Amino acid sequence: MNETLSGLNLPGAIRAQASKLLAAINNANGLGELLRDTGRAEGFVLGIETLNALNAVDVEHLSIVLEAAAHNRYVELGG
Repeated sequence: MNETLSGLNLPGAIRAQASKLLAAINNANGLGELLRDTGRAEGFVLGIETLNALNAVDVEHLSIVLEAAAHNRYVELGG
């Protein structure tokens, strides 16, 4: 799970929260849960972007990792 975050240049606190969000997405038990967790992840990325906590490239890469995980889980759930 964290392997997808390993290539990203993230401070510890951001990496820890991103790992939790990624785990929630990967373990979603249904579409509703997946949508909730994906929305939380999107809000997290928006907050980081708004605060300029990461440079634009790292924000984009984080967003891509989380979106890819959500897509993969959606497919696993039969979507």
